Amino acid sequence: TPGVLQVALRIRPMSTAELAEGARPIAHRVDEQVVVLRDPMEDPDDVLRASRSREKSYVFDVAFDSTATQETVYRATTRGLVAGVISGYNATVFAYGPTGCGKTYTMLGTDGEPGICARTLGDLFQAIEDTSGDTEYEVSMSYLEIYNEMIRDLLNPSLGCLQLREDASGTVQVAGITEVSAINAEEVMQLLARGNRQRTQEPTAVNRTSSRSHAVLQVTVRQRRQGGGLRHGRLFLIDLAGSERAAQTQNCGQRMKEGAHINRALLALGNCIKALSNQARTKYINYRDSKLTRLLKDSLGGNSRTVMIAHISPASTAFEESRSTLTYAHRAKSIRTTV
Repeated sequence: TPGVLQVALRIRPMSTAELAEGARPIAHRVDEQVVVLRDPMEDPDDVLRASRSREKSYVFDVAFDSTATQETVYRATTRGLVAGVISGYNATVFAYGPTGCGKTYTMLGTDGEPGICARTLGDLFQAIEDTSGDTEYEVSMSYLEIYNEMIRDLLNPSLGCLQLREDASGTVQVAGITEVSAINAEEVMQLLARGNRQRTQEPTAVNRTSSRSHAVLQVTVRQRRQGGGLRHGRLFLIDLAGSERAAQTQNCGQRMKEGAHINRALLALGNCIKALSNQARTKYINYRDSKLTRLLKDSLGGNSRTVMIAHISPASTAFEESRSTLTYAHRAKSIRTTV
């Protein structure tokens, strides 16, 4: 239903690097919805603290462990949004979590295991083909990154830094962004691949090709019925920048500055989510705190369906990162917006 944020959690497999440094798995999926995290620092033989459970459990709408396939994740989180976008609703899917926990894999995947973007677009074009009788559809897309609070067009980076504008109806648009008409899913995936090569990536201690920006794919479906009005639905597919603390990535200088901007945007997103979930108490939602939340204004509140897929590593060495991700995602689960 519109106005509800669905929160999923995905635990990736242990990496070879984690196994090599002797990390143990401390995050486990217990059932369809529950994930348990164990504090690796607590001594199992400490009798005084034995009464306080060393494990904390977190409940989500759906939880996936390392055995979940891309298809399973797509079906449980995103497939149901396609029909809504075609009939004029907005939908947003965003991948959240620390660097190197599988956000880009979930969203883009690989050639052999395509991610949510390819699967969603495939189903979108198929659904349009199946329903277009007396209805004309037009699909267009734009692809941008938000890096250090600046917006860059990934399909045409030479445009430089772009500004956000609000039109008369209150819809937030990126002024001057390239909008490309799209014919089929393959074409969109080629454009995405081209855009990704332009993305700001820098090596950090956590990940060799860490995405230091939020990448936002916006797909707009305009529908015109014969003798009827015009409807349009917008779909945002977002690969957020890594949410980890600076100490983890050993960042300094430029990396540190990026981290501050990334964290500012993620904090603003968290604050909007928190304010939306306490709607009775909060009349004012501060979307203007970051470019990301301004851009997503219509997609967090209002007639939108929103899915957040949070990602963690199961390794004991990632405990702090996993705990803060689980807390953030768990808090997001209580969001209820008014349509």
